[in-house]
Order: sequence, then structure tokens, then C-alpha cells
Amino acid sequence: MNFALPQRTGLPISALTASFNNTSATYKYYWLLSILSELEKGNAIIPKHRIFAGMVSLAWYTVNYFHVSFGKQDQLQRAIKQIRDLEGITIDEKQEVVKQKIINSLNPLTARAIQYFDQEVPHRYLSPWFPELKGNRAEIYRLSAAFENDCPYALNEQNITINPLWHGYLVEHAGILKAFCYWHLSLYLQKHNPNVPDIPNKLIKPARRNNLLNQRKFWNRVLDHTGPLECIYTHKKLVHGSFAVEHFIPYAFVSHDLIWNLIPADPSFNSRKNDKLPRMEDYFDGYYQLQKTAIEVMTENYPKEPIMEDYLSLFPNANAQQLPETDLRGRFLENVQPLLTIANNNGFEYMGKFL
Repeated sequence: MNFALPQRTGLPISALTASFNNTSATYKYYWLLSILSELEKGNAIIPKHRIFAGMVSLAWYTVNYFHVSFGKQDQLQRAIKQIRDLEGITIDEKQEVVKQKIINSLNPLTARAIQYFDQEVPHRYLSPWFPELKGNRAEIYRLSAAFENDCPYALNEQNITINPLWHGYLVEHAGILKAFCYWHLSLYLQKHNPNVPDIPNKLIKPARRNNLLNQRKFWNRVLDHTGPLECIYTHKKLVHGSFAVEHFIPYAFVSHDLIWNLIPADPSFNSRKNDKLPRMEDYFDGYYQLQKTAIEVMTENYPKEPIMEDYLSLFPNANAQQLPETDLRGRFLENVQPLLTIANNNGFEYMGKFL
């Protein structure tokens, strides 16, 4: 599948389309995204350090919250982790705040971390406009200064200047161009994270998380029929209306609110667990028993409840009414165990046993 960009007479759109060919790191994707962000603010002469800071801030949530790997050699991922520690910026800070803190930082190590990209991306991004130069930095800088080959910007050591021929196109089609960037970035990251679910939804921090009202209603109904259930972490008794709806495998990894991954939990513990992984040997049996009980109660009493369809991703050959007749434990085990292993391999930590 190809992502077709809008055409415009007199502009080499084919070069823009080819700008992500032969990528071995994430830099070019975030470089263009950061430039588009500056253009949307009305800036046509843009200091490179602002673009580099934008690259870090745009990738901040993907690396720090979702733990998506950019590849072992990717320096953007390393810079993000280094700057996070140097500047004490929280992992869920707003993108624009992250950017401004980096721009305003007086720490020379922060400046050095983003300056690394000056030797990598500004001239290399222009390679499709100067294919014969094979990434020759000095020559691309020299030729771009006169907008040779209708390249989209001119380079000097401090700034880029957007080519007036390109300015209107880039601003008018900024939304499409961002989608173009994220589409290619998704393909690139999926290649490096083949077992990580839902990569496209881990590239941008959501404005807000979905509420879990339907999932809470589900567990309240279960509790109405069973009476108090025990929190698998603290062993506190949980009753109707007095529990947290907890992601057994962290939301930051699975990026969904399907009911098979949600259980009632002690609210005081849920706030401490954060994005830690539960150990299978400590908590799987308790998690499974809660799910088994819920399936039995809901199948008997609310067989047509739409939320029961969530389970069909685990049991694709069953319908919601047939779930109790399947190998429940085996299917939960086959699904949960690999996801926890993959999450741990991607940087999520296991929690200690709660006493």
C-alpha cells in the first residue's frame, strides 16, 4: 500500500514521497513532524535546535510511557531517556512543555544530546532532492542555500529557511503530511516491535483516556450475584461500587480496555501498581478465577451483554454464550503469559509481591 500525497504543479512531490526511503532510524519522521509543527505556528525561518527539541518532545510519550523500542542504535530514544533524567521531566508531561524545557535548558549535556542530530538529519532528509551527492553534508548545505532542485528548505549552521515555493503546500496540507509521517513511522516501528500491539495508537499522547463506566458496570453486576470478591493483590474484600477497575497487563502496553484484561482491585493498591507487571506465579491464578467467575455469571444472567464480545479476541471460534464450555484457563494462559514477557522485554518492570 502507498500513501499518495497531494500533487502540485511545479513541486517535486515525488522527492517528498521518497524522503522516508532507506531509513535506518526514526530521525527523519520526527524531523518533518517537528518542522510541520513550527510551520503551523507561523515560523518559516526555524532554528535547528527548536526542531531537535520538537523531535524529542514528539517522541517523548511513545518512548517513556509506552516503552516502544526505536531500535538498539537509535540515538533519539537514547536522547529522550538522557534528557528525562537530566531535566527531571515527567514521562506524561505535555508535549509543548517538554519542548520548551529543552529549548530553555542551560544544561550543556541536554544541548549536546539534541545537537547530535545536526550531523544526521537536516541534510540527509534532503537526499531525494540531491541523490547524486549521497548525503554529502557540505554540498547539500551549499546547494540548498539557493533552493537548488526546488528543495523544501535552505540550510545553514543555525537555521532552516522554508522555500517559498513549498511554504503554502506544507501549511495547507500539514494534516495530510503528518498522517504520511505517522503512517511510515508506524510501519517502521512495527518492524522493530513485531509483537507489540497497537503501535499506531502509541505514537501520540491521547487527549484523555477512555472512562471505564461500562467495565465498572460489568463488575458491579458480577458482584451483585456473587457477593464480595477478594482483591488478588491485597486480599481486601471488594463490594459493589467500592473497587478500582484495574488493567492486569498495563494499559501502557496493551493500549486497550477490553474486559478480559480488567479486574476489580483494591483502589489503594491500584494507584501504587501504576504500570508494573504482575508476576504470573503470584497473580495469574487469582486473575483467572475472577475472569472465570465473571464469564459464568454474565453468561447465565446477561448472555446478550455487548461487552461479552470482548472475550472473542481470546476465543475466536466461540460465541459469547459458549465461553464457559471452552478451555478457559488454557486460553487465558496462552494469551497473558506471552504478553507479559514481551512487555518486560520492552522495558516494563515486574512488581514485587504485595504483602
